[in-house]
Amino acid sequence: MKELKLNHYRFSIAWPRIMPTGIKSDHVNEKGIKYYDELIDNLLENNITPIVTLYHWDLPQVLQEKYGGWQNISMVNYFNEFANLCFERFGNRVKYWITFNNPWSVAVEGYETGEHAPGLKLRGTGAYRAAHHMIKAHAKVWHTYDTQWRAKQNGLLGISLSGEWGEPVDLSNPKDIEAAERYVQFYMGWFATPIFHGDYPQVMKDFIGRKSTQQGLGMSRLPSFSTQEKSYIKGTCDFLGIGHFTTRYITQKNYPPGRGGSSYLTDRDVAELVDPRWPDPGSEWLYSVPWGFRRLLNFIKTQYGNPLIYVTENGVSEKMMCTELCDHWRIQYLKDYINEMLKAIRDGVNVRGYTAWSLLDKFEWDEGYTERFGLYYVDFRNKNKPRYPKASVQYYKRIISFNGFPNQREVENWKIRTIETCSSTNQLLAAEEKRSTAANVLRLIHDPLTSHMEMVTEIVVPTVCTLCILLSAVFLMFLLRRRH
Repeated sequence: MKELKLNHYRFSIAWPRIMPTGIKSDHVNEKGIKYYDELIDNLLENNITPIVTLYHWDLPQVLQEKYGGWQNISMVNYFNEFANLCFERFGNRVKYWITFNNPWSVAVEGYETGEHAPGLKLRGTGAYRAAHHMIKAHAKVWHTYDTQWRAKQNGLLGISLSGEWGEPVDLSNPKDIEAAERYVQFYMGWFATPIFHGDYPQVMKDFIGRKSTQQGLGMSRLPSFSTQEKSYIKGTCDFLGIGHFTTRYITQKNYPPGRGGSSYLTDRDVAELVDPRWPDPGSEWLYSVPWGFRRLLNFIKTQYGNPLIYVTENGVSEKMMCTELCDHWRIQYLKDYINEMLKAIRDGVNVRGYTAWSLLDKFEWDEGYTERFGLYYVDFRNKNKPRYPKASVQYYKRIISFNGFPNQREVENWKIRTIETCSSTNQLLAAEEKRSTAANVLRLIHDPLTSHMEMVTEIVVPTVCTLCILLSAVFLMFLLRRRH
């Protein structure tokens, strides 16, 4: 981080690391507290501002098994208890708090499609219920901070929402225009509209309510807020975090109620399309469409009264098995997207900060280690997990130093040097991999005891066990025959 000249770093506090069961009265893990104390202190010593997320999808297992996780309203109080402990122990040094990172993914992929933990497929209801409870939990934590901690700690508390832009396929077709807005409202508006305006987007209430009626249900599958809850939730956001990666073309598509069962995806009545000319170097869902970023930021300005915005996630992956440090596509992606963000700032959008996603290659949920978003390459096969800077590190470092783009001539000269450095580092890594493979072969050749032990455990032991069982069976048959 020091090498990169970062002035802030966003990380999450793992709820189970602080409270293993999720409940404070059961146990508070002081070793977990100490870990985050040291991290925060080290950041501050190096003039790096900590931005802390309280929930990045790691729910304590006990709360899932005992209560059903975010399907249960009791999570609101348990989450508030956890957040309050974090304010108490870290709030004297942390001034930027984020309650939830991308709650859309928790709700839809955790409780609707089952792609992510806890892997439930409660079609048509699970996502809405989980989101309902997370919105209430966010509001409760905001009020806790506002009434108990803000005066003495002087911090800000917000939420980070994932927002992909939806562009109408046909700008002259009103149905496509409505479908594109519906796509954004069902995505980011699902959480942002209650937090800024007190209730769900009207289009969500209309569409889900109508489809629920057509299914013969007595009430909407979308839960409702009481008048008191609307007032309690409205305005619970000091800043809005935005995670943005890509854009889709959207067109109207009617899903008849009951066809294949109701679900969040069919409730929207939209079809998502992509332009095959859009670059897609990594994740299959992530196409580089920079102009969508500016449009999304302006949408937020118009819809929610131009709130204070921090871009909490923006970046691109690569999906390669080989070592690739010359990530020219990431440099291009960062340049294009940051440039669109700067245009949005000139439009009057209140963007105050930007965070590239991500610092290091990491575990990418259901994709494991196959997709690399990091500015730094991590060698996961090495037990020491060494890190190597990709070319994008130097580019991003220059943007931070200049607080903008360096001049083009300097960039071109620098690119040549980087590619040379990059190539030599790649060669070193390749040589290291060869040495590692050779060392494994030599270990088997020169360590006969190890080889012998492996042979004993893998071949001899199972064979002997099988023979013993056969001999026992023969002996038992012999005894039985003699008895008869």
